[in-house]
Amino acid sequence: MVTSDQRRRQLAREKYLRQQQRREEARRRSRRNIVIASTLAVVLAAGGAVWASVALTGDDAKGSDVASSPSNTPSPEQSTPSQPEPKMAIDKKGSYTMALTTNLGDITITMDAAKAPRTVNSFKHLADKKYFDGTKCHRLTTSGIFVLQCGDPKGDGTGGPGYSIPDENLGGLGKAGADGSVTYPKGTVAMANAGPNTGGSQFFLVYKDTKLPPSYTPFGTFDAEGVKLVEEVAKAGVAGGSGDGAPQKAVTIQKAAVTKK
Repeated sequence: MVTSDQRRRQLAREKYLRQQQRREEARRRSRRNIVIASTLAVVLAAGGAVWASVALTGDDAKGSDVASSPSNTPSPEQSTPSQPEPKMAIDKKGSYTMALTTNLGDITITMDAAKAPRTVNSFKHLADKKYFDGTKCHRLTTSGIFVLQCGDPKGDGTGGPGYSIPDENLGGLGKAGADGSVTYPKGTVAMANAGPNTGGSQFFLVYKDTKLPPSYTPFGTFDAEGVKLVEEVAKAGVAGGSGDGAPQKAVTIQKAAVTKK
């Protein structure tokens, strides 16, 4: 005859076994999802839609005071902005220049305030606070898309200023083609993001014509000397030999200054 104490122990063992089974099933599902995600990325690359698997993300709404994600990369996760977007303090009809002094030379970016006023206003605000000074360009992509991504104070794609700015000028590069992409020409400067209207401080420099969905605010162009500099960085490749990651030839923004032309 089974005593009540034995019955309780039996029920406890059965409950424990059920819990273990559920945990194992959850682990199997998790492993399966990882495999599916990895397989999907390979399929996208094989199909020529490489830009879909190496999206230019940046967790730019996450961060501390004028301080992700290409990120992000950048991490594509997004948090609630911790502070408001800077008040408009530029001439919306004006043209502005952002001068980047780097360890490899100078890059001069011409920004169009008429087409991307809130983006330009944010860069002026951040540069005036020396936000970009001493930051690394953390991501180089040499396969599928051809960009150098900068503007993250953390240097890993996860940093941002603590606020978000909206997308602007998304139609500025023309209508998307049948594949859903437009060409970002060599010399274009555009915002990285973690989804619609999540721009922060991360931006990318296009050193070779690149097809991307029209989801990244194109707000300016950079000069021929800057293009040559980034091309040299791209020639040196990505650390570790992959097509996407930290540049082998490190690029540090020593100083950034925004002035009206």
